[in-house]
Amino acid sequence: MDLSAAKWRKSTRSGPDGGQCVEVATNLSAVVAVRDSKDRGGPALVFSQGEWHAFISDLKTSHHAP
Repeated sequence: MDLSAAKWRKSTRSGPDGGQCVEVATNLSAVVAVRDSKDRGGPALVFSQGEWHAFISDLKTSHHAP
């Protein structure tokens, strides 16, 4: 999948020291891409918008270990 048009943003949960950061691109047609900000040229995970919304919804309503 071509992600060259992706506009990446860093998670608000990412720390300021650059460790354990996730970037998300939500401007793509019908998909959401996720990557490790420390490896911007590396692989990205791609989800349908429905899958991404279900994941976020689950995070907001469930209790997950840190």
